[in-house]
Amino acid sequence: MYIKRNYGFWMTLNWSKKPFIIGLLYALIIALLYHFTDIDILIPWQPISIIGIAVAFYLGFKNNRSYDTTWEARKIWGSIVNNSRSFSAAVVAFVQGQDQKSLQKEIVYRHIAWMTALRHQLRLSRPWEHLNERLNAIYSPVVCEDYNHKLSQELEQFLSPAELDEIKGKANLATQILKIQSRRLQELRDEGYFEDFRHMEFHHLIVSFYEDQGKSERIKNFPFPRQYASTALWLTLLFCIFVPLGLMDIFKSIDNWTFWLGPLLSALIIWIFFLMEKIGDYSENPFEGTYNDVPITSIARGIEIDLREMIDDTDIPKPIEANNGFLM
Repeated sequence: MYIKRNYGFWMTLNWSKKPFIIGLLYALIIALLYHFTDIDILIPWQPISIIGIAVAFYLGFKNNRSYDTTWEARKIWGSIVNNSRSFSAAVVAFVQGQDQKSLQKEIVYRHIAWMTALRHQLRLSRPWEHLNERLNAIYSPVVCEDYNHKLSQELEQFLSPAELDEIKGKANLATQILKIQSRRLQELRDEGYFEDFRHMEFHHLIVSFYEDQGKSERIKNFPFPRQYASTALWLTLLFCIFVPLGLMDIFKSIDNWTFWLGPLLSALIIWIFFLMEKIGDYSENPFEGTYNDVPITSIARGIEIDLREMIDDTDIPKPIEANNGFLM
């Protein structure tokens, strides 16, 4: 996620320059063919403008849908923040008795392990994501190949060897960690560390974590329908093919140097439409590890700090800082 006040113009142009360059070259070819040959391939601007209005409406629909997905993902992780704090506060307040400090640490650490596993699972690649646009040196395009190794290293800090063996080889580690957490809370209830009412409060919080995990997985595993995404791209491409033909029809009666403004204006219109399409395209997948993602790594670190401070833990990590304005 980019956290500075604005994207710079040159940063934006560099990110989206390809349509502008190709559009300028294409428009120049059209202008040169008209100016130096007898080929007349121009089209009246009026019907092209109607196509442009339709494409703009369609891109607006796509971008609204993409923004809703990103904002929903952020709300889900906001819920994880709130519920995690409530869970840790309940652990500190409810788990009392012999070895209460070690038990509180065990439960909180297991919750951090769940959050870590979920975060890693949400960063795994999907075929429809922009695999080559991941944050450099943080998420490689082949992040799946290093998934088990990196995740195991992090989970070793928070889970016992027996628990690591239990979840090893399972398809959804986050789900299995919550199962172990639920089972452990039942064991503590049976041992008398807290009564039924407090146990039910714990159970409600476990249910909320499963709900937040399921919502995150729905966003991750169900892409923006390909028929809508593909249609937006092809309609934009079709409109942009006609743009230079229509603008040259307007500029053809001009005999001075302003005639050559036509290709530049064509390239500008092409760039604007493809920029709108690209913004929507890159907002469809808020967990893919690119520059405009929901910063779940940073959010998870913030939760970890809060929870470990609640149990008076030591060696608490620092918050993740932005790198060149990007927060992961």
